[in-house]
Amino acid sequence: FLTALVADMAGILGCVAGIPDPVTAITLVALGTSLPDTFASKIAAENEPTADASITNVTGSNSVNVFLGLGLPWLCASLYWSIVGPTDEWLSRYPDVASQLDPSRAVYVVLGGDLGFSVANFFLASLLGTILLLWRRFVLGAELGGDRTRKWGSAAFLITLWIIYTVAAILKFTGAI
Repeated sequence: FLTALVADMAGILGCVAGIPDPVTAITLVALGTSLPDTFASKIAAENEPTADASITNVTGSNSVNVFLGLGLPWLCASLYWSIVGPTDEWLSRYPDVASQLDPSRAVYVVLGGDLGFSVANFFLASLLGTILLLWRRFVLGAELGGDRTRKWGSAAFLITLWIIYTVAAILKFTGAI
């Protein structure tokens, strides 16, 4: 329920401001679902010498967001369409899919759109972030913390990765690239 409320509010705000849905999803919705985890990770990082718990918190939180945030609705929609079967609206919306199936069967259709671009963009940012964490682990002895210069440099690098990911996605969604 809360996820639907956040998504609806972000969609309404995006509609009023003229922001496309994919852009509100990767900015406003992502911020709304990740901000509480950010504060929890900050507290964990401050209370542990190597800050491993904060890394685990971020990884676990993002996994739950992806697997439950996408997986559960897709599972429910798949079950719904397998039970209900094809409706006139479904048949008119997905004639190419319907022509490949048994006439009494309907499936939940997810159009990929720019998913490949987003996955590649995210993978590259994740890879660079992981390389940074591994470098910090083996060179500095911990993923987070350390002397002020390296700590702030790492933070700046990770924030830059996020900005590049977000700007690239927005440019793709708006058709600029």
